[in-house]
Amino acid sequence: MPEPYDVITMGRIGVDLYPLDIGVPLARVETFGKFLGGSPTNVAVAAARLGRRTAVITRTGRDAFGEYLHQELRGFGVDDRWVTEVEEYPTPVTFCEIFPPDDFPLHFYRQPKAPDLEIHPPELDLDAVRDARIFWMTGTGLSAEPSRAATLAALQARSGSARSESPAPEFRTTTVFDLDWRPMFWDGGDHSSVAPARYREALAHATVAVGNIDECEIATGEREPHAAARALLAAGVELAVVKQGPKGVLAVHRDGSTADVEPLPVEVVNGLGAGDAFGGALCHGLLAGWDIARIMRYANAAGAIVASRIACSSAMPFPDEVERALAEGAVTEAIAAGPSGAAS
Repeated sequence: MPEPYDVITMGRIGVDLYPLDIGVPLARVETFGKFLGGSPTNVAVAAARLGRRTAVITRTGRDAFGEYLHQELRGFGVDDRWVTEVEEYPTPVTFCEIFPPDDFPLHFYRQPKAPDLEIHPPELDLDAVRDARIFWMTGTGLSAEPSRAATLAALQARSGSARSESPAPEFRTTTVFDLDWRPMFWDGGDHSSVAPARYREALAHATVAVGNIDECEIATGEREPHAAARALLAAGVELAVVKQGPKGVLAVHRDGSTADVEPLPVEVVNGLGAGDAFGGALCHGLLAGWDIARIMRYANAAGAIVASRIACSSAMPFPDEVERALAEGAVTEAIAAGPSGAAS
């Protein structure tokens, strides 16, 4: 029997075209960098950077950008065997604008439909999904068919074995729901009438939920962090992680343990991708069996490092960088510059 993956993620993939000019409106940008993108794909990259065996379930167009994404995944050490092509739709492209410290508008080009929403249930390797130590899915995967049916099929394949009744589980088999609220992908946008129900359906199969305040509100109707965490636990998860931006992160476990961790000081260059680095580090800590306070500190540090860099996927930190940031109590200029001495 093949060795189970540490982490399998499922959902968005695309090409990020990020300006190399900081503080410049998109209309005036002259130079862009091209990067692998898509939140769950970046989570797989982040976990791979930390030494985990990872794979992605997603789809691209049958085009040059799709070929590029395969090349990048392999280069990052992420298994691309379940990244397949869709003839009808082009590989998505995403542009951003960079206005530090907290304004990073995204411009998604996913029309007429993104290939990653064309994942069909019969295409899934449910044995691999079931056996993975962590399975990571996102709210975007619930926004359209057949992706929604495929995501629920994967969740249902895991839900019988993913839960633990132990008061102090070692998180050896975990299903993570990244709440990942992107209203532009849903019919009705911010006023979508179906999103909350679809989120609740998925939460019933997850063991960990991760989201910021806006995402928690879509999933639970609650914006106050502790109330949102309690609502996520009531919806069925064992661990609720509420990200609060500059206020840090709150994690509450069903066993009563809580961690309220402040952010690591950092000079933000591009906040996009920080959440994906946080996710990969969260997976790493869960797999290692750390207590939730240690996991949150580590994940916060990983996210802060990526926020200090322009790129997302190629900016994901290595273990020694995260440990150095934790030891120094901040993301210094030297850490932000990366192992090569140049900003990633």
